Amino acid sequence: MLASVQQLQELMKEVENEDPIDFADLPFEEDDLRLVTANHICQMAATLENFTEEDRHLTLLAVAAKLVLENMVLHIRLIRQHGQNVELDIATILQTIRDRK
Repeated sequence: MLASVQQLQELMKEVENEDPIDFADLPFEEDDLRLVTANHICQMAATLENFTEEDRHLTLLAVAAKLVLENMVLHIRLIRQHGQNVELDIATILQTIRDRK
């Protein structure tokens, strides 16, 4: 059974309670961004229904890993834009990102 777009949006909001997203001054409404994202993920999940359970699991892990990597790259870029040194080891970079929350 797949989650509906609305269910996924609500789950996203619940997760954000623990780990808020800084939408800052983006020219978009937060709920609109969640809707676009939830729609995309639900469409992706629907295509995975024909995969084996193992392939679905592996695909979802790959998507999650890609998103975490993309998020880390964006954080590193923000650190650089603020004039901070990024010539650090990855553990220090990750700790710096965590400390910013």
